[in-house]
Amino acid sequence: MKFRTARFSLMTVAAAVALIISPAWAQLKMGFNVPLTGFAAADGKSALDGAKLAIEQANAKGGVAGQKIELVVYDDQAVAKEAVPSATKMVEKDQVVVAVSGSYSGSTRAAASIFQNAKIPYVVAYAIHPDITLAGDYMFRVSSMGEVQGRGGAKLVQNLGKKGAVLITVKNDFGQALAAGFKDAAPKLGINIINEYEYAMPDRQFGALVSKVKSDNPEVIYASGYFFNAGPLVSQLRAAGITVPIIGQEGYDSDKFIEIAGPASEGTLITTSLDRDSSEPTTKAFLADYRKATNAGADMVAASSYTATVVAIEGLRKTGGKGGAALRDAIAAGNYDTPIGKLAFNDLHEVKKDIQVQIVKDKAFRRHSIISDAVLLAPPTKAK
Repeated sequence: MKFRTARFSLMTVAAAVALIISPAWAQLKMGFNVPLTGFAAADGKSALDGAKLAIEQANAKGGVAGQKIELVVYDDQAVAKEAVPSATKMVEKDQVVVAVSGSYSGSTRAAASIFQNAKIPYVVAYAIHPDITLAGDYMFRVSSMGEVQGRGGAKLVQNLGKKGAVLITVKNDFGQALAAGFKDAAPKLGINIINEYEYAMPDRQFGALVSKVKSDNPEVIYASGYFFNAGPLVSQLRAAGITVPIIGQEGYDSDKFIEIAGPASEGTLITTSLDRDSSEPTTKAFLADYRKATNAGADMVAASSYTATVVAIEGLRKTGGKGGAALRDAIAAGNYDTPIGKLAFNDLHEVKKDIQVQIVKDKAFRRHSIISDAVLLAPPTKAK
């Protein structure tokens, strides 16, 4: 009798262990690098909130092939030296099946080669540098790359009926990519670039730069930056009596910009991915769900990070949770209805989509217009 009881106990333990290690009870791990501390922490919070919403919604519907998705989060501080060890840990320690970047271009570029070498698909939310998808065929980007956004900015200048432009460029991957696209399109659209000025990421005082811009007497200003430096820049331009249109980009797309720039933010135009006034059901549902989950309005970073995470999840559903080449091919072949538009990847895993133009009106971003030009906004391909 004692023998039978002991045997039964051993069988029970063995069954319990089998349940623990059974794939049906395992969690699919998705890596996520994001700046949670440092200069970009506010964007990092938005990115993480967007990704977490996508994960929660997917798990509420049963996850993938009966497995819950676990988001493995690393703080890369939006700097390359932190992104490299983070990506390495995701690959070697956590053994993620897919990864998403909720971070800036510098850190995303650094992580890209690590995921490419490990043959782990890497879906990039809003980092815009062209080298990211050039790292290899496991890279995907859901936002328009920098040069495309820059060309869109030039098209907006033309749409506004302006010709004489001054460029103010933040000296990093983001600013340089945007400026390159703007300068490529400007002569084709009849725009004269009067001058270009550069500033460093830590800069917050722009007195000398503002004086030069005022003496240039431009019709429009195309100024790259992020909410934390664009806020002071726009405020100081307006305080100097410069009243011409100021065009920013996705880096401005945060309520923090409006908070920092104050009344000077009114009328600022930005090219971005998120239309707060969209009538598209997917966008409206995301905006409502995000507000319910966070008690805050969504910005471009949140919407793009949500989108990148959803794209990764849809790929996993198609493969039944398998990674590697099968997941790469599944993501590449998909068509996605997302909060930032209907997306499909070309052979370089870039997307072609319209650019949303938002304007600050009554302390909020509102729809101004949409830039839709299939030729001008075409992303590069492997052949070009």
